Amino acid sequence: MFIGSHLCDKLLDKGHEVICIDNLITGCVENIDHIRHERFKFYKHDVTEFIYVDGEIDFILHLASPASPIDYLQLPIQTLKVGALGTHKTLGLARVKKARYLLTSTSEVYGDPLINPQPEDYWGNVNPVGPRGVYDEAKRFAEAMVMAYHNYHKIDTRIVRLFNTFGERMRLNDGRVVPVFIPQALKGEPLTVFGDGSQTRSFCYISDTVEGIYRLMLADVHEPVNIGNPNEMTILEFAQRIIEITGSKSKIIFQPLPQDDPKQRRPDISKAKNLLDWQPKIGLEEGLKRTIEWFRERIKKENK
Repeated sequence: MFIGSHLCDKLLDKGHEVICIDNLITGCVENIDHIRHERFKFYKHDVTEFIYVDGEIDFILHLASPASPIDYLQLPIQTLKVGALGTHKTLGLARVKKARYLLTSTSEVYGDPLINPQPEDYWGNVNPVGPRGVYDEAKRFAEAMVMAYHNYHKIDTRIVRLFNTFGERMRLNDGRVVPVFIPQALKGEPLTVFGDGSQTRSFCYISDTVEGIYRLMLADVHEPVNIGNPNEMTILEFAQRIIEITGSKSKIIFQPLPQDDPKQRRPDISKAKNLLDWQPKIGLEEGLKRTIEWFRERIKKENK
């Protein structure tokens, strides 16, 4: 419910009525506690089960899935089910309601890429039976199902491939580098870097990601579109930047690289620029400062 909560804010700000559905298996209802709006409803429900919503629906945005390595490694079956059954159920609802449908897919469909940056027409380098396969293949299957419903049932569909996104409301220590590194730095603990830290990532601030999703929702684009920040850096450089911005005395320690961990990740956003007139606006340092302050307050709250 990290990206989803920010997306709810965006949709409400744009005047939409919003129904949020989440079974909270990895989400936190606290992320939407601030929403007190007559145009907002929340239902705790598993989207792999039958979904009933009364009244008309114009848009369905399917974000449901464990997204961090810790989550999908601990919840492999649930991850596969939400990619398959969850996509099937939400597409079925879109068909009944004649609603426009958007799937949030992931850069993980590219696997450990052999080309850099990754354009949408790259098919990827994925190990389907490796530990990350449950997430990678769930999203690849979900994309295939979306296109099948688009071509066969003529559903008006969208697919967004999200690259690393960070910002306020991330769950502490969820296995992704931002919510792991920042608390470690703020507590003066060693920052744990896997491998030698030479693997690269590209980090997009949450408001930019949500803006990209919203623009795609409204655009007449049916093929997948990358949304992410093309500014690439190594994980070691990123850890050093976190230490610098927080003013921490933390050291960096190295641990073995997990199996199939991508060596590079950088989006080609030419399509988003041309079709959506979108590109990131928030720089890494500004986004990190906002995120660090949120984590600082969160840690203080938990320590009371």
